[in-house]
Amino acid sequence: MYKSFELIKKLYFVRTGGSNEELKAANIIKDECKSLGVDAELEQFLVDYSDIEKASIRFYDPDLEFECAGVGMSGSTTLEGIIGDFIYVNSLEQALISDLENKICFVNAKLCNPKLYKEIIKKKAIGLILTTGSVYDDKENVDLDPYMYRERLYENGKIPAVCIRMKDAEELLRKMPKKAHLTLIQEEMKADSFNVVATIKGTKYPDEVICYTAHYDSVSYSKGAYDNATGSATIMQMLDYYQNNKPLRTVKFIWCGSEEMGLLGSKAYVNMHKDELENYKLCINVDMTGVTIGSDIACCSAEEGLVSFIKYLGYIEGFAIKPRMGVYSSDSTPFADSGVPALSFARISPTGGAVIHSRKDVMDYLSEDNYYKTCDFIKSFSDKMINSAYVPVSRVIPDKIKQDLDIYLGRKEKNE
Repeated sequence: MYKSFELIKKLYFVRTGGSNEELKAANIIKDECKSLGVDAELEQFLVDYSDIEKASIRFYDPDLEFECAGVGMSGSTTLEGIIGDFIYVNSLEQALISDLENKICFVNAKLCNPKLYKEIIKKKAIGLILTTGSVYDDKENVDLDPYMYRERLYENGKIPAVCIRMKDAEELLRKMPKKAHLTLIQEEMKADSFNVVATIKGTKYPDEVICYTAHYDSVSYSKGAYDNATGSATIMQMLDYYQNNKPLRTVKFIWCGSEEMGLLGSKAYVNMHKDELENYKLCINVDMTGVTIGSDIACCSAEEGLVSFIKYLGYIEGFAIKPRMGVYSSDSTPFADSGVPALSFARISPTGGAVIHSRKDVMDYLSEDNYYKTCDFIKSFSDKMINSAYVPVSRVIPDKIKQDLDIYLGRKEKNE
């Protein structure tokens, strides 16, 4: 019997979007498909990429200097850097009432929210300082991630930005220097990222498609065992099952690249295959399973009947799962936004349990037993959909979900 948990171990390395390591992971997945008797293809798309040559931040009156990381796609300063008055912008309200022109702004967040960023741009600030970590973390335990602005942010303009540790920010704001000197030199470019796509053709309804998705990339410094080598391995388990138990409907398996950069792989897939999507009946996404301490959920961007179905199936199978309607921040979302009913399965860790998006995302906190329990439930659910006489999920995205998609994807503000 195929044991997909071993695939998690094969993907256990840092694999950020657009990097050579991500391509290495894509080829591992492709080779795994081939070993199971299914051909897979790499579908290329382009993503933002930046090479930070220099990043520094100094302060005057009093003199201070902190280690920092440059923020990608935020532009560059001159070689000499920029000097401006230093100001703490703690909220949108603070930005609205403050004079920011020619000033370097400290924002107490690791990524500036779009509303605040627009105001900082509008008020002609010249530099931005972001943060990572917590005031309780020792410096050696906080990685300075090379964050990167997403298009949604930089389409409004670029302000050169660096990131410092929150513990340093605490000292910075207690001393409140008058001036800041920020230097950021970077090359901004496009890089190749890839979706890995495999297909098992349906025996009775080959023109009807149900797809699985899972992202295989990770963030910087993270080996991404939980997020999301587990999801990638889970849909490989499904591929093995349907290769040996031929499905009535065609099943697509899509391992998405660059999810951590803004769902770029799934967005690229629905764009490249938009003429085919009318045949897609359901998208089943898997994002983070197998954690030791946690509970299983299903987030459905579909009609409410799907929520009830999953709840009842959990009772029938003796599997504790909490389904709900909503928009899940993963690769199910672009499918739902394209009109394909979608859901995401996950096993969510509670506060104090395993964490993601850091070096702490390691194998130690995974349970092989929990992993296969979730796999078994997803297989049971999938069979009801893939091999049904008629797919019971209506191909309609409810208005409430459409509204949530508009907000999540930045087309509308929450207060509209």
